[in-house]
Amino acid sequence: MNTTLSPVQLHSTTHPPQPVDTALDYEPRRVGLIDRLALHVGVALITWGRRPHGESRERRANRVEQQLARLERERVAERTLRLLEPLR
Repeated sequence: MNTTLSPVQLHSTTHPPQPVDTALDYEPRRVGLIDRLALHVGVALITWGRRPHGESRERRANRVEQQLARLERERVAERTLRLLEPLR
């Protein structure tokens, strides 16, 4: 195969010069008091909504299961200890 391909031309990232506007024809917009207050209230509501809401139902169920399992282990350990104890 003796065919050579021409190199791919990449697009130039330089843009034509833009006119510089030295005179500002507008006043920059300022955020009003009501808008700032609404923003603060919105952020406060979001953070309040994401706070932890006490113990979940699943966590309580796990805690009860763990407590019951611990009591069962203690009961088995005490029974084993009493069975292995020499008679008096």
